Amino acid sequence: MHLSRRASWFLLAFGGWSWFVWITFVRNLWKDSSGLAFEDGDPTGYFWVHLVLAVTSFALGTAIGWLGLRGVRAARRAGGGADGGVAGEGAGGDVREAAGAGR
Repeated sequence: MHLSRRASWFLLAFGGWSWFVWITFVRNLWKDSSGLAFEDGDPTGYFWVHLVLAVTSFALGTAIGWLGLRGVRAARRAGGGADGGVAGEGAGGDVREAAGAGR
C-alpha cells in the first residue's frame, strides 16, 4: 500500500467524521416524532432504508479509518523528522517502505 502522510490523515479523519455524522443521524432518526421513521410505534420503510445506510456507512467509515490509521502508524515508524516528513522526503512523503510494500 502506498499512502502519503496527508492521505493517511485524510482517511483517518474521514472515518471519524463518518461515525460522528451517522451516529448523530441514527439518534435523530430514533427520536423522530414526525411520523417518517415510526408510524403508530412501528418502524416505517424510511426508517429501515436509513438504518441500512447508517450501518453501511459505519462499516465503510471503519474500514477507511482503519486504512488511514495504518498509514499514519507506518509513517511514524518510518521515522519522520521534526516537520513530520519521512526521512529524505518532504511532509506528505510516500511511506511505501514503512507500509510493507518494499518487503
